Amino acid sequence: MPDVDAGGVTISYDVTGAGPCVVLLHGFPDTARCWRHQVPALEAAGRQVVTPDLRGYGRSSKPSDVAAYRIESLAGDVLAVLDALGLERVDVVGHDWGAAVAWAIAAFVPERVDRLVVLSVGAPSTFLRTLAQREKSWYMLLFQHTGVAEQWLSADGWSNFRSWARHPDVEEVVAELEASGSLTPGLNYYRANLPPAAWAAPPPQLPKVAAPTMGVWSSGDMALTETQMVDSASSVSGGFRYERIDGAGHWLQLEAPERVNELLLEFLC
Repeated sequence: MPDVDAGGVTISYDVTGAGPCVVLLHGFPDTARCWRHQVPALEAAGRQVVTPDLRGYGRSSKPSDVAAYRIESLAGDVLAVLDALGLERVDVVGHDWGAAVAWAIAAFVPERVDRLVVLSVGAPSTFLRTLAQREKSWYMLLFQHTGVAEQWLSADGWSNFRSWARHPDVEEVVAELEASGSLTPGLNYYRANLPPAAWAAPPPQLPKVAAPTMGVWSSGDMALTETQMVDSASSVSGGFRYERIDGAGHWLQLEAPERVNELLLEFLC
């Protein structure tokens, strides 16, 4: 994986294929590996595919300061990768925290984004708007407690993580978290961007996304409601398409890869 220096933080990424570029952004607690079903399909369709390990994960740097994981820094990392590759405009696909980063890039740097695809996570202005979503997000408050959250997730062979997340790659994810020390950095995304005060504040109002946008939600998602994705249409001026995948859990790109690939190819290619 090549590296780029993003203001003192090293971001590692992979580049495959040739053609118009699409960037795939992972979330908690993954690395770029979670896109392994999408990369070959996009490459075969004539696309260059860039898959970074976001800061805190994989081979990328893991700053100790919680503030280093603010969304603007995460977005800056992605832009640093694009600049290193000489890419002015790209399609951006994000899942989980990668979707949050993708929303921010498309809203604040619209000249860099041709099309946007967000999996699972809707626009920031819709996120904590409903009681149902706040109830599903209980774990985000637990994650604020440094040490307590780490212990809760990893104790007894990661039993709470396994039962709560139901990650299809759980053995590989746990091995990576232990080997690279990514658990606390991953939790710092929540601590930096969703502190308790944010739950009482008005929802953030980002500029409307000018890029054509597709939001994809899966009915088995344990963390996110359908409403927060459907309502994201009000945060997009360039046209919003909503797709629902029935039966898949939160990691829909791993649990329903053929359907996700079909949607990506149809929307992006």
